[in-house]
Amino acid sequence: MKEDITSFLNYLAVEKGFSQNTVAAYRNDLHQLASFVEEAAANRDSIPSWADFGRQGILSHLLNLKERNYAATTIARKVAAMRSFFNFMMNEGNIKDNPSQNIASPKVGRALPKPISISQVRRLLDEPTKQARPEAKRDTAILNLLYASGMRVSELVSLNLNDVDIKGGFVRCFGKGHKERIIPIAPRAAQVVDEYVTEVRPRLAHNQDERALFLNARGERLTRQGLWQILKEYAKSVELEGITPHTLRHSFATHMLSGGADLRSVQELLGHANISTTQIYTHLTTEHIRRTYEKSHPRAK
Repeated sequence: MKEDITSFLNYLAVEKGFSQNTVAAYRNDLHQLASFVEEAAANRDSIPSWADFGRQGILSHLLNLKERNYAATTIARKVAAMRSFFNFMMNEGNIKDNPSQNIASPKVGRALPKPISISQVRRLLDEPTKQARPEAKRDTAILNLLYASGMRVSELVSLNLNDVDIKGGFVRCFGKGHKERIIPIAPRAAQVVDEYVTEVRPRLAHNQDERALFLNARGERLTRQGLWQILKEYAKSVELEGITPHTLRHSFATHMLSGGADLRSVQELLGHANISTTQIYTHLTTEHIRRTYEKSHPRAK
């Protein structure tokens, strides 16, 4: 059974282009399902088999998850993983029907992102400039580029040297599904990236063949975890709680819309496949407008 899961995960990664995080999550979900199937078979004194694990078995598995207080968002993802897996198994001819086909997934409300204010962004971006360490210039470039472009963290750490055009003022990145997009960046962000590349990166690069834009102390490509640690330290210094690398992406989108950018342009900049994903930010800007109205209009109170 584990071999079937491995084949499915390889299919997701190689043919469907799923991210490593999604593949890892599906791996955990399906291995948990396999353990449940094996335990159920052992209780019946039978051989575990995907073909014998029908709709009732899946409902029992979901009930077990609910009894163990799994969040609705987690259960919804596990249902999605099962549907995809059993569809794959059916297409491969390993099972006749998809037992999860008509299984209802928990309804999950989309949580609104929590951006920080422009003044808070300014404080965060200025914090590395107070340090004399060479790495501080790298960190200044990272934070400025994140906020100037709205890139995902995975996209930023994947950048190579030739992906940033300092003179042209744009960065090229590859988002979900390996889709390329070109993002203009503000002069300030281009300047600090140029300073990092010119003054600091040569000191960090132990291997001249390394093409990664942002390097760690070992001269290797900076990881998502490494970037998260960098941000966490600066956020703590300026007393900003609950800040994640994705916060700057949320703030970028919110501030763009608040400043008058149209929704389609922000969608393109963020690399959202569907505009409905981008529309969550309109709730934030509408709330800002409402507060401004209530504060300013003489008859609003």
